[in-house]
Formats: sequence, C-alpha cells, structure tokens
Amino acid sequence: MLLDLLLIAVGLVVLTGGAEGLVRGGAALALRLGLTPLAVGLTVVAFGTSSPELVVSLSAALQGQGDLAVGNVVGSNIFNVAFILGVAALVRPAAAHAQVIRVDVPIVIGSSLLLCALLLDGRLGALEGTVLLAGAGAYTAYTLWAARREAPEVQAEAGGALPDADGPLWRDLAFVVGGLVLLVAGARMLVTGAVSIAEAAGLSEAIIGLTILAAGTSLPELATSVVAALRGQSDIAIGNVVGSNIFNVLGILGVTSLVRPLAPGGIGPVDLGVMLVLAIALLPLLRTGFRLDRLEGALLLLSYVGYTAYLLVAVA
Repeated sequence: MLLDLLLIAVGLVVLTGGAEGLVRGGAALALRLGLTPLAVGLTVVAFGTSSPELVVSLSAALQGQGDLAVGNVVGSNIFNVAFILGVAALVRPAAAHAQVIRVDVPIVIGSSLLLCALLLDGRLGALEGTVLLAGAGAYTAYTLWAARREAPEVQAEAGGALPDADGPLWRDLAFVVGGLVLLVAGARMLVTGAVSIAEAAGLSEAIIGLTILAAGTSLPELATSVVAALRGQSDIAIGNVVGSNIFNVLGILGVTSLVRPLAPGGIGPVDLGVMLVLAIALLPLLRTGFRLDRLEGALLLLSYVGYTAYLLVAVA
C-alpha cells in the first residue's frame, strides 16, 4: 500500500510537470504561428491543462478499465467546478467574461447532457466517440473564430497570462516533447498505483477514478486558476475551468472511446447527475453580477465535500 501511495504521489508530480511543459511549449509555438493570445489561452492552454486527464483515461482504457477512464473525466469535471472555482472565488471574487456566460457555459451544459444521453446504454463506442470528437472540433473552430473578434484590451490581458514566446524554437519543441514524455510516464505510474490501492482496499475502480485520479489530474487546472485569481485575472480562471470541462467530455472521451470502447458500469446516475447539476448551476451563479463571490465559492466547496462524503458512505 505504501509503495502504491508513493507511486501515485510521484506520478502526480510527473504528470503536473509534463502538463506544464506541454502548455509552455505549445502556447509559445501557437503564438509563433500567429494565433491571438486569447485564442491560445482558450484552446492550447485550456486543452493542455487537460492533458493529464487525456493520457490517464487513454492508459486506463487500453488496460480495459472503463470505470477509471470515464470516472476520471466525470470526477474531474465535478472537481473543476466545485473545488477549483470554489477555491479561486475564495482567494478573490471572480468576474466572468460575457462570452463565457453566453456561449461556453451553455456548451458545458450541452456536452454534459450529451454524455448522459450517450451513456444510457452503458457504453461509449466508436460512433459515440465520433460524435464527441466532432463536437470538440466544432467548439475549437468557433473559439478560434470568436477570439479574433475580441477587443485589443481583452487580447492584452490574455497575453499577460501566457509564457514568453521570444526564446529559441528548439526550446519550445523540447518543452512539448519533454512534456509528452513526462505525461505518459506519470499516467502509467498513477494508474498502476490507483488500481493497486483499489484492489487492496476493496474500493471500486469507479470510486478511485472519481476521486484520486480526478483530483490528481486536475492539479494543472487548480494551479492555473488559483494563480490567475491571485493576479486578478479572474476571467482567465473561470475560462480555464470551463474550457477544460468541455474538452474533457468532447475531446478526451471522444478520443478514448475511439481507441477502445468503454463500458463504465460503475459510473452511476448520481455521479453523472452531480456533474450535470454543477454545470447548470454555473449559469445562475455567474449571471448574478457576472461574478462568482466568496459565498458562492464556499457553497461550491461544500457541494464537493458533500459529494465526496456520499462516495465514502456508499463504499461503507
């Protein structure tokens, strides 16, 4: 058990380092290619911080562990909204960009509803994966188009949160390649340790995916959002979480179910329902003054504590 915990801890560190390298190098390369800072922030950075979820879910799927693969995504989306936005709002009340409320939050709700519908038969196959990936492609295309139409001051604010792109090209490429290597290595360690603990403690793979894996693979989103909140870039904190949640469902589960069909029997209606309710709750929470205040952040955190307590009681 101790060795498995150590494996998980080391895997989380390696995963976080890999995500940081991938985001740093990928963002710099995207800026070199002429993408606007806002477009880079909404796509490369948001998707890059979700890269741990991608490699962990893929690794789990390839090992035939559908509960881990889907539980990781569902749990991450719950963790992102309830825990990360809760913490970010407690650090500093977060103002939401109008586009996020009008467009991105409804897409989060729509993608969550779509996932619930696709899982009615208890599996995600190649057809479902194709539908999800098509949605990811459409969302990315729209985001790139909309980002180019934003005002210069919004572009400038987004640029302030991105890494420097003035260094040598080889350095950016090294960050990308090194990040990918670390992500794969960290994912293997994390999944191996998590499965061993589940077997030793009598926990289901679904519980491990919804909790340990979900929280661990969401560390890049947590770090990005808290740092953005401390810097007063609260709209980036919210946009990062919203963008990552969309990519988690459409991109990660799309790719994963295409690689190998998933049958996540351990992911129940309550888990999917909590994910959906939190997504829907974002609309009224963010529409009250176009911000997320400390009280609302505390309520989100309490909801995560309540959900985790439910999982533990269900196990007992």
